[in-house]
Amino acid sequence: MREIENKDLVAGMVTAAPVRTQTGQLIVSAKTALTEQLISRIQFYNIRFVLIEDAAEQNSAPAPAKAPDSEPDPQTYKRKSQTYSQAVKERPEFLHFQVDFALQLNELKTYFNNLLDGNYTDPRPLIEHTASLIKHGQTSIEFFDMIHNLRSDDDSIYTHCLNVALISRMIGKWLKITPEELNTLTLAGLLHDIGKTKIPNEILNKQEKLTDEEFQLMRTHPQLGYDILKPFPFSPHVKKAALTHHERCDGSGYPSHLASDALDNHAMVVAIADVYDAMTAARTYRAPLCPFQVIGEFEKDGLQKYNPKFILTFLKKIAATYQSNRVLLSDGRAANIVMLNQNRLSKPLVQLESGECIDLSRSDIYINSIV
Repeated sequence: MREIENKDLVAGMVTAAPVRTQTGQLIVSAKTALTEQLISRIQFYNIRFVLIEDAAEQNSAPAPAKAPDSEPDPQTYKRKSQTYSQAVKERPEFLHFQVDFALQLNELKTYFNNLLDGNYTDPRPLIEHTASLIKHGQTSIEFFDMIHNLRSDDDSIYTHCLNVALISRMIGKWLKITPEELNTLTLAGLLHDIGKTKIPNEILNKQEKLTDEEFQLMRTHPQLGYDILKPFPFSPHVKKAALTHHERCDGSGYPSHLASDALDNHAMVVAIADVYDAMTAARTYRAPLCPFQVIGEFEKDGLQKYNPKFILTFLKKIAATYQSNRVLLSDGRAANIVMLNQNRLSKPLVQLESGECIDLSRSDIYINSIV
């Protein structure tokens, strides 16, 4: 057994003892063969030294690389935790996602910087690494729990772009588009807000209300993004997503007030993902909205702003994701979602702890949060 510095770790080495963070979080179990991904996690958590078995000690087959511990039923965490968000953040798979997401953010920043310097590189590795964040067999609720609870208050571009790419890819899966279209849609989400890199940080991150001049400057980012991408051999869908993700089917969007017939399908999926991620993120003037509040905002705005097939598929899937979940109502009472209302997806039938059922579509009460 020997102590190896993290920069000298090599894939295939076998851990002689559990690898833990300073707070005691288990990162890698003992007798686990290291992979490049596990080494990246160790370095991400700044764990400087790792105990590694000598070659003679590796006669017994090491355990395959795996998550630190078997993962209990998520409901177990819910019972132990004070809030739904805290329960999600305690789960081992969330901790792994947090590291993988941070690594992917760095790759996205590098890709942006290359484009801004005039250097085009093949986007396929970026797409593949982004797609790998959606794990095989992962349910919709597990996916959205991850991105809802992983926010960066000081990152107004990259985290949002990565989230929009992931949400767009999930919508594409629900729409059953081809694998090639799915990858194009993912790249469109990743690059849709690249124009914001040309907006001064003091405007992007301003906590007070923007002045009229600042607001008009902010609204130039779609054109700025298109201008950055235009010289490169990206799909026209990717370039159109950058230019038109703030356009709306009823002509109320910007920068060109285009109507439905002139809008690209990929851009319209990105538009939905863009709005959903923005509304479920915290703002200086409000807490993040829960999924049912966001559905309510889409319904309030009028679904005619979005492609009907895309928005209805998205909202139905989001609502169904939280079917049977425990929620907190706007009047402070807790309830369980019993049945969705297909005509008012934000207002399902819920059952109170007393057993009483309330049809929220016939009430001013709404769902305030998932608990």
